[in-house]
Amino acid sequence: HDVALQNLPVIFCLDRGGLVGEDGATHHGVFDIAYLGCVPNMIVATPSDEWELRNMMFTALQSDVPFAIRYPRGTGRGTEWRNMPFESIEVGKAREVREGRDVAVFAFGTMCVDAEQAAEQAKVIGVSAAVYDMRFAKPLDKELILDVAHKVKRIVTIEDGIIRGGAGESVVKLLNDNGISTQVTTLGIDDKFVEHGSVAELRHICGYDT
Repeated sequence: HDVALQNLPVIFCLDRGGLVGEDGATHHGVFDIAYLGCVPNMIVATPSDEWELRNMMFTALQSDVPFAIRYPRGTGRGTEWRNMPFESIEVGKAREVREGRDVAVFAFGTMCVDAEQAAEQAKVIGVSAAVYDMRFAKPLDKELILDVAHKVKRIVTIEDGIIRGGAGESVVKLLNDNGISTQVTTLGIDDKFVEHGSVAELRHICGYDT
């Protein structure tokens, strides 16, 4: 609160974003998008892999504003980053990682990997699914979201965190504020505590695995 009120250049590194597995309800980092997203002046970054995380930190150092970066416990998808040059990322800008015409999946953080796998599986039943790595839970890429919403029949948002007050609800509000009635399904964790189990098991129970 004090950092955001003064708009200070402080970087918050949240190293257990999302479900953490066997540590249980006391240790899951599932509330951060919701409680940080409501704070003025706060940027909330959700990198999808190691390469994005590295560049998010590089970007944060240059941003001179409150900047939170959330990433999971454990390993990423194995993206090479050690010998790559640093790159700045435009704050609030998403990127398309897969084209599709029927459904658009707005994925936040590491859920982008699952979204890509699900989109590949959807081809079997004749569904063409686009996938977008949203990169930021706040600010959202409003221009991209509104543009995509006019092109597809359905939107799915997916985040490794609580739905109430999360990024998916922000997408729904944006569409509603602009009079867009495209159907939206928000995937994440319901308004409850999640107990012990592997991350894979818990995502399945919560209804947002691949």
